[in-house]
Amino acid sequence: MTSPARAAPWPVDLRFNKARAELHLSFDDGAEFTLPYELLRVESPSAETKGHGNENPPPPVKKRHVGVAGAEPVGRYALRIRFTDGHDTGLYTWAYLRELGEQRDQRMSAYVARMKALGLSRE
Repeated sequence: MTSPARAAPWPVDLRFNKARAELHLSFDDGAEFTLPYELLRVESPSAETKGHGNENPPPPVKKRHVGVAGAEPVGRYALRIRFTDGHDTGLYTWAYLRELGEQRDQRMSAYVARMKALGLSRE
């Protein structure tokens, strides 16, 4: 007989810090992450950012100073974040936010390198 699957870590605290432009997340397994708004915006799980099908669009430009205008839960599985640039179509599942937290430094480095390689500006 197999044992029941362990439930995925669940967020217990989300704090948006406007002054520092970051989201702090805490999970029920003790993990904590801080995600810059810029990274949340450029890694939005929306079609605009991820592309349609096999498309690989360039990263959004000029997002270094993007803010968060608001956020609301979507069911019990995700968060819709409304950014100050008007973007609000990405649904950030708890698992995706956790993944972004765990990979924050690598994803930020890859984003900055891709922007540089394409000659695009974060400012």
